[in-house]
Amino acid sequence: MLKSRLHRSRRPASASVAKDSAQAGAGELLHENPWFAVRNRDGYFTIEHHLAQVVVLPLVENRAVVMVRVRRPVVRDVTLELPAGSAEKHETPVQGAARELAEETGIRANAQRLVQIARLAVMPNRTPDFVHVFRADLSQAEYDARSSHDAEVSGVELVPLEDVGRLVASGAIYLALPVAVLGMHLFSGMRTGTVSD
Repeated sequence: MLKSRLHRSRRPASASVAKDSAQAGAGELLHENPWFAVRNRDGYFTIEHHLAQVVVLPLVENRAVVMVRVRRPVVRDVTLELPAGSAEKHETPVQGAARELAEETGIRANAQRLVQIARLAVMPNRTPDFVHVFRADLSQAEYDARSSHDAEVSGVELVPLEDVGRLVASGAIYLALPVAVLGMHLFSGMRTGTVSD
């Protein structure tokens, strides 16, 4: 019987410490597939991704965010979220983020244009992985000239930043990672006085 201890607090000193621990092979391997491994680390049952996880905050002229509608069978919904995925083995996180942006939105921006704004621990009670968060500053012309997106995406939407709070409050945007990234952006604007009411 798998026994989980949720109330222990083990905070890694940094993302690299957590990743080094995962790569060192500590703990009993319970399951592995091409995307992740499940391990028992002294009673902590973890999900450890093999590839760096990335998400992009694509801002159009700092007034709107490019979001994608993605079919998510596990939650039985087509969710409104930010472009995200994994960097491939041969890619750095920023290269993976640029590729995911192109695949999911049809907007091509080279990796040098993406700026890393944070690393987030999405589920620290279950994974030592940190998600690399990048911002891409885009023009309206780039959004308008986008090409087709991949098949997992059912649509690409330009959401005004002024609507984001209402969409989160109403439950239209409910996945934790996009809510966190959008919230970080909006709160940083509130501190500097750049978000309109």
